[in-house]
Amino acid sequence: MAGKIRQMIDLIINQRAKDNPMLERVIKTKMMLKGVNPKKYTLESPDDSAVILKLERMMSMFK
Repeated sequence: MAGKIRQMIDLIINQRAKDNPMLERVIKTKMMLKGVNPKKYTLESPDDSAVILKLERMMSMFK
């Protein structure tokens, strides 16, 4: 299923930033430091299990 990574990125950003542009940038920067570049993934991007695992860890960390 293509696009799962993009959906997860958007979900993390929406849950944590709550429409605050500064928080969005901070979260995107944290993702990049953890090896996930949000600009790289679109809804057409193929899914990579390693990236999905990183995002799942981020999601559990933010709870």
